[in-house]
Order: sequence, then C-alpha cells, then structure tokens
Amino acid sequence: MNWELMIKWMPRLLEGAWLTLELVAIAVLAGLILAIPLGIARSAQQAWVRALPYGYIFFFRGTPLLVQLFLVYYGLAQFEAVRQSAFWPVLRDPYWCAVITLTLHTAAYIAEILRGAIQAIPPGEIEAARALGMSRGQALLRIILPRATRIGLPAYSNEVILMLKASALASTITLLELTGMSRTIIARTYQPVEIFLMAGVFYLLSAYVLVRLFRVLEKRLRVDACQGR
Repeated sequence: MNWELMIKWMPRLLEGAWLTLELVAIAVLAGLILAIPLGIARSAQQAWVRALPYGYIFFFRGTPLLVQLFLVYYGLAQFEAVRQSAFWPVLRDPYWCAVITLTLHTAAYIAEILRGAIQAIPPGEIEAARALGMSRGQALLRIILPRATRIGLPAYSNEVILMLKASALASTITLLELTGMSRTIIARTYQPVEIFLMAGVFYLLSAYVLVRLFRVLEKRLRVDACQGR
C-alpha cells in the first residue's frame, strides 16, 4: 500500500465524500416530501386517484437510475423549448440534474414504502379516530401518518442507504462526487487499488453512521418506548 499517496489525496476524496452526502441528503428529504402525497394517493380507494401516482411510480421503479440520469442531463437538452426556457440554467448544470433525478427516483420508492405502511395500520385505529369525531384530514395528520412513520421507518432507512450507493452514478454526468473524484485521481496517479479502497471505506463509514442514526430514531419512535415514558 502506498500510504503516502493515500494521505496526499485524502482531502480531495473528502471533498467528493461531502458532495455525495449533500446529494443524498437533499434527495432523500425532497423525495420524502414528494412521496407523502404520492403515497397517500396510492392508498386511496378510488381508482382514478391511484392512477397518476401509479404511472409515476411504475416508470421510476421500472427503469434504471442511470437511464433516468441520462434522460434528464442529455435528453432534455435536445429540445429547443427546454433550452429557451427559464429552467435551462438549472437543467444544464450536472449538480441539479443529479439532484432532480435522484429525488424523483427515490420518491417513487418512498411512496411505495408509505403506501405499504398506511395499509398496514390496523383498521380499528382509524375507525376509533373517526368515532372520536376526527375528520379525514385530522385522522390523517394525527393517526395515520404518525403510525405509518413508525411502520415504514426501517424500510425508509434501507432506501437511504441504497441512495448513498446509487449516488455513485452521478459521476457518469461529470459530477465529482466520491466516485467521480476517485476516478479523476486514478487518471492522474494510475493507482486504482489505494484510491478505490479509500472511497470504499468512506462509503462504508457513511453507511454505518446512517444505520446507527436510524436505529436511534427507531427506538425513540417505538410505541412501547413511548408508552413506557
């Protein structure tokens, strides 16, 4: 192992790692916000309400993230109307293209997690809320969404970890996140083992920290823990 080389390039890899965490944080938070109405609509009883979110989720879950990145970054630029629009300064920037694509992609998966969590709530709890005089909106905010959060949190934590690893695809659109920075350094040093080993360690440590944070959050949100207090 060339330890001198690894120490020399570690600051650049840390820059890439920070960009990776930034991309993941924005994507999973914005994706969660987008997924809440999608998940609620997917769990609706009316077929016409479920149709639009179903089509959205079907597309983003059924196509590879790499293809979606290329469609946003390369595909939209082919349309003159896009290049002349007010959105072009954003859509020509690889950073924002990665953020938009990762957000739309993860929102589809989070929406399905939320739909499953909502449908897993015992019907008696919802009936009890309605019997107490709560409207549908009040039952949604006070009963359904809090319970769905507790039920779906483990699956959501898995989706965050998957997005951490999937963010490496952002390097294919010239973004210098952790994988992109690693490839750039390797092109200069011709030392792939040391550089990719450090990148792998950064990914591993980031995933470990995220897992521990979600474990703590799951314990705090456990129903029996709340009742014990």
